[in-house]
Amino acid sequence: MNTLKKKALALVLASALALGGTAWAFNLGDLIGVVGGGFVVSAIAGPINDFINTITLNRGAKVEGHTKVVPIVSIGSGTHIGAAQVAGPRGDSINGTKAVAQIEATFQNRLRVKILVPIDSENPIQRFRRVQGVGVSAIIDLRL
Repeated sequence: MNTLKKKALALVLASALALGGTAWAFNLGDLIGVVGGGFVVSAIAGPINDFINTITLNRGAKVEGHTKVVPIVSIGSGTHIGAAQVAGPRGDSINGTKAVAQIEATFQNRLRVKILVPIDSENPIQRFRRVQGVGVSAIIDLRL
């Protein structure tokens, strides 16, 4: 297990112990998502963004705008840890992108559709505004 995973796991466990009996009333997945998800994404954001940009540059698919890595917030059932690289023009658009909302739907009972929307808030339930001019350029999955 690498150092980043160990730190994330230690943070989650320390938070659970600090919350005492209350923490055990939560689903472990929810606890990891709330406490560990933001920590893990912020810990890997810079290095993983650089890694993706290097890979795309070497393959001739460089993004012409600016990029950054933000958390993916799933709207629906369950808690998931994820991140996405977003790309757009320098300035308010890319700087204002705080997360990517992932909306899952089924089309005609046969196709599963995942809609990824760059948003200006880390809490899409509280506020959900799309950031115009920004797109998702990569998806990052963390194996736990």
